[in-house]
Amino acid sequence: MGRASAARTHLGVPAVQLRDPADPAGDRAVNIEGLFVQLLEVVVAVLLAPLFVGWINCCRAWLQNRRAAPLTQPYRMLRKLVRKDAVLAHNASSLFRITPYVVFGTMVTAVAIIPSLGTRMPFARAADAIALVGLFATARVFISLAAMDIGTAFGTLGARREMMIGFLAEPALLMVLFTASLIAGSTALPVIVETLTGRSLAIHPSLAFAAIAFLMVLLAENARIPVDNPATHLELTMIHEALVLEYSARHLALIEWAAALKLFNYACVGFALFLPWGVARAGDPWTALPVALVFLMAKLTVAGAFLALIETLSAKIRIFRAPEFLVMAFLLAVLGVLVRLLLRS
Repeated sequence: MGRASAARTHLGVPAVQLRDPADPAGDRAVNIEGLFVQLLEVVVAVLLAPLFVGWINCCRAWLQNRRAAPLTQPYRMLRKLVRKDAVLAHNASSLFRITPYVVFGTMVTAVAIIPSLGTRMPFARAADAIALVGLFATARVFISLAAMDIGTAFGTLGARREMMIGFLAEPALLMVLFTASLIAGSTALPVIVETLTGRSLAIHPSLAFAAIAFLMVLLAENARIPVDNPATHLELTMIHEALVLEYSARHLALIEWAAALKLFNYACVGFALFLPWGVARAGDPWTALPVALVFLMAKLTVAGAFLALIETLSAKIRIFRAPEFLVMAFLLAVLGVLVRLLLRS
């Protein structure tokens, strides 16, 4: 970033633009407005992610005729964990210690790629949807290695299962993203949102197959029923809890917060691909941001209730049936790509 130049936004508000000397046309210009939207999206995601998990838990308890825990229970759990002293195994390496920070950092970085409130995102120009899948894979590799680092049987078991789920879920997620990319002509999520919201309302049969596949991947990647049970702690079939059994205190708080952020990110990816309306587009006035926040809250409310309904009506499948579940998601995603190619030809 070299010289700075003054400019005016569409509102007439002076803005300082930082221009890349290697980009004289100014396509990579980063102004204060874009940085503000980027920072706001990260802050909103970090703060709302535990609330989203709390809302899902409340809906699931109400659907099962149980008394629900307070909506703020995830925040209370994080505060309690942060206040405790961390206990580490004697043979824990530095990899085990840094993994919670790496996993949390990758999830926060992923937030900066997903247009949850606005499409004017300077960071999104440096990373597209494929990079987003790479960030999720990075977090998975680190937490799996950390689970095996201690050498316990439970951790190794969970790491193997986690890698198996990722090996099957990532191709399905990529095919879902490719389906939307074929419509928008780009793998950048802000471009996909701009394209889908800029066109007149149209029916895309390919997106219907992709949406079902994406929902199946979301459930598998976020340790939800029917692939995993987030409330399970001492069951031989668990996946996520087996990975983090050796963590405590602030380390466990970071991992649980990162898991909530991952679920939040997946929900926002789904909104960007299939329900992009309400997001503030480039060129919209500042008043579009509060409206976008209201839309995001409404989408999260409905999505959380829908996820709770699925988990209430479904039963956890055996771990050996999980590959069949994800293969079905991959086939649906491939079918979406083929339908898109056939209809375009």
